[in-house]
Amino acid sequence: MPIATVNPANGELIRSFDALGEEETERRITAAAETFRQYRTTPFEQRAAWLNRAADLLDEDRDTIARTMTVEMGKPVTAARAEAAKCAKAMRWYAAHAEGLLADEHPDPADVRDSGASRALVRYRPLGVVLAVMPWNFPLWQVVRFAAPALMAGNVGLLKHASNVPQTALYLEDLFHRAGFPAGCFRTLLIGSGAVEAVLRDPRVVAATLTGSEPAGRAVAATAGDDVKKTVLELGGSDPYLVLPSADVEKAAATAVTARVQNNGQSCIAAKRFIVHADVYDAFAERFTAGMRALTVGDPLEEGTDIGPLSTEQGRTDLEELVDDAVERGAEALCGGRRPDKLGGGLENGWFYEPTVLASITTAMRIHREETFGPVATLYRVADLDEAVHLANDTPFGLSSNVWTRDPGEQERCARDLEAGGVFFNGMTASHPALPFGGIKRSGYGRELAGHGIREFCNATTLWYGPEASGAS
Repeated sequence: MPIATVNPANGELIRSFDALGEEETERRITAAAETFRQYRTTPFEQRAAWLNRAADLLDEDRDTIARTMTVEMGKPVTAARAEAAKCAKAMRWYAAHAEGLLADEHPDPADVRDSGASRALVRYRPLGVVLAVMPWNFPLWQVVRFAAPALMAGNVGLLKHASNVPQTALYLEDLFHRAGFPAGCFRTLLIGSGAVEAVLRDPRVVAATLTGSEPAGRAVAATAGDDVKKTVLELGGSDPYLVLPSADVEKAAATAVTARVQNNGQSCIAAKRFIVHADVYDAFAERFTAGMRALTVGDPLEEGTDIGPLSTEQGRTDLEELVDDAVERGAEALCGGRRPDKLGGGLENGWFYEPTVLASITTAMRIHREETFGPVATLYRVADLDEAVHLANDTPFGLSSNVWTRDPGEQERCARDLEAGGVFFNGMTASHPALPFGGIKRSGYGRELAGHGIREFCNATTLWYGPEASGAS
């Protein structure tokens, strides 16, 4: 993929960029490594001041950067503004909490006395230069949820962003620079995917984090593993959305629409498989399908648009193939299932797809196993909770899950048995700076956000003091 901004609403090339050469990439890695030597000792108070300033600048830039994101990857501009606001909130949260999250840990002296220690503690120290390989679907949020904790921990970052959001990538570098962070603290590398391995193998790059596809995760993990470097991976998801008899069906159906089509349906944590108990299936299906059918597809820069285009033409083609395969194998399209007609205004050249609900899904269909990255939902009817849990877990992914039930016993059963990094009851999955985020199985490993996320790229150093060192600080 060329490094370029191509408006997915009309296919127009807005701006293209030359990839960095080896010499310039080397200069940026060198600057990051040299900056880390000094930045790692910067007081938390100073790091927090810079990060709070970045949040203030992002708030001031919200309308401008929201429009940039929309033009680059197609999300409705209202959602883009909300994403920018969420990023500023996360920055302020880490500015306020990082020092406490990384405070020294002191075990009970009685527990370590038999080791001969007069005292012992654990101190969290930054690792160094971390490479972040980030996707286009939340082009600000995915980066900030890495950068805010990493910078507050004393690490420095190199960003390899998706090739279709280069202007957002450059904005992020400029944002942290304007906020006061030393120039080498956060640099954007406009490079193709083929250049990632060389950067990751550089001995000055000590770790990597990736959010993206399973193949990309495998490649980065293999390279990092070969060089024994730490990685955090957040990969695909095919999140289940369980609706059980005690649920508020009307609210569950309304929330389901948002849960499925957030970000034009291009979200790893969007609910994708709707598993509904037979007792409430018909009522849910009717309300959910009506809600999906009522969504407005159109220009993502218009305030009233619910669904914009998919980010790339290939993304739409991949989605169409999954839907077509399902229909050919017996699935019923309750709504959608095709490209929209009569958009006008040049949008006929954009990569749009109608909000779609497919019923009568079977295990023979590709869509049962593969992630649908677009506004397409699959509906399943189940007889009981056992079948619902089994079907929810019948996927190679395990990112998050949603369960609608008022029954405490059913809630406890799902909390115990659903194979996912999160279980959200009577609501939709969302990421929050105070809660750890990540998955299991082929959805990846490690955690972002909260204390778990900030410690991922820290050295948990054991400090042990013998009797003669009892006065040391």
